[in-house]
Amino acid sequence: MQQIARSVALAFDNLSRPHRVMLGSLTVLTLAVAVWRPYVYHPQATPVIKTIELEKNEIRSLLPEASEPLDQSPDAEDDTIPQDELDDKTAGETGVHEYVVSTGDTLSSILNQYGIDMGDISQLAAVDKDLRNLKIGQQISWTLNDAGELQRLTWEMSRRETRTYDRSGSTFRLSSEMQQGEWVNNVLKGTVGNSFVSSAKAAGLTSAEISSVIKAMQWQMDFRKLKKGDEFSVLMSREMLDGKREQSQLVGVRLRSSGKDYYAIRAQDGKFYDRSGSGLAKGFMRFPTAKQFRISSNFNPRRLNPVTGRVAPHKGVDFAMPQGTPVLAVGDGEVVMAKRSGAAGYFVAIRHGRTYTTRYMHLKKLLVKPGQKVKRGDRIALSGNTGRSTGPHLHYEVWINQQAVNPLTAKLPRTEGLTGTDRNQYLAQVREVTPQLSFN
Repeated sequence: MQQIARSVALAFDNLSRPHRVMLGSLTVLTLAVAVWRPYVYHPQATPVIKTIELEKNEIRSLLPEASEPLDQSPDAEDDTIPQDELDDKTAGETGVHEYVVSTGDTLSSILNQYGIDMGDISQLAAVDKDLRNLKIGQQISWTLNDAGELQRLTWEMSRRETRTYDRSGSTFRLSSEMQQGEWVNNVLKGTVGNSFVSSAKAAGLTSAEISSVIKAMQWQMDFRKLKKGDEFSVLMSREMLDGKREQSQLVGVRLRSSGKDYYAIRAQDGKFYDRSGSGLAKGFMRFPTAKQFRISSNFNPRRLNPVTGRVAPHKGVDFAMPQGTPVLAVGDGEVVMAKRSGAAGYFVAIRHGRTYTTRYMHLKKLLVKPGQKVKRGDRIALSGNTGRSTGPHLHYEVWINQQAVNPLTAKLPRTEGLTGTDRNQYLAQVREVTPQLSFN
């Protein structure tokens, strides 16, 4: 050890003076850091031990950012969006989603917004190449299995032909059905009594037909607020085969409420317009904030929870933003929920017509109340970090017909109208349909 010390001293003496000063300073600093201990005054000699008990949701909130799939929609019974008679008695088959093809739509763009796997979409197109040429006004509908995969897709190519694609292993099996019935127009009219649904059924409309009327008029009329004595007249085109009604299509509807008339008439594109050809839908904003923020977590209906390994769908999009950022309503609607719920923290749900619902979660402060009417761009809350959250952000969801869709790619309503030849053809149809919607 002495020999080592002499060797180090000799090497140190052979260094130039600046190097000796530098090395000495580093040595002193290293020793100071190694032996330093902070002095903490304790009034008692015995250590103080404090036990902290955490709730389950608090423990989860301490998990690292990889646990973000735990960020879920409110799922307790008292946190579901309120339903009413119009929802309960006019819905179609459970789990079926319907879509009318419009300008610019492709099979991929339609299904992808609902999180349907691109592999399934490719398999469909491989089974039937005609699916690559969807036409405006055609209707498609589909159901999913328990794993969130596409189980069946139905394509109404025309009034005559319907094609169905059923899952068979990793591909799909095609079947086609041709209808040879006769299409007959029927006018069904009545006066509102206790409710529109019961009155419409008494007038001869089926549940599916009532649902189509409500969807067509959803931007003009809140059917829950119709009064006794209000009148309605509906023009349905029904296919009759061997004396039985096979299917039907809404052509036009007229509602008179408090002395004012409201119309919705179908155009060739499958959408409904007023008598002048103006669109009925109210336009939506794509983002719920005045400026765009970084996306910290995307929409993913089949995302795996890294903690449990189970499927934990992320039904919306997360935007990382500073706490206190104003959150805006993306469209006109009615606030159906504004409260605090464990996982979602402070959240707001807005219903837009009868088809669309938007949800905003992990808020810091609520600026609206249930039952309040809001306009597109109105401030509804301030963003925050409440509930089960790994950091300040806004969780934003869009639901269409009670099914979550990707807010970034969803086909949202926009204010539009018919022009040119399309408008002229529509106005000619209006002149033909309107006289049939009389109340006499």
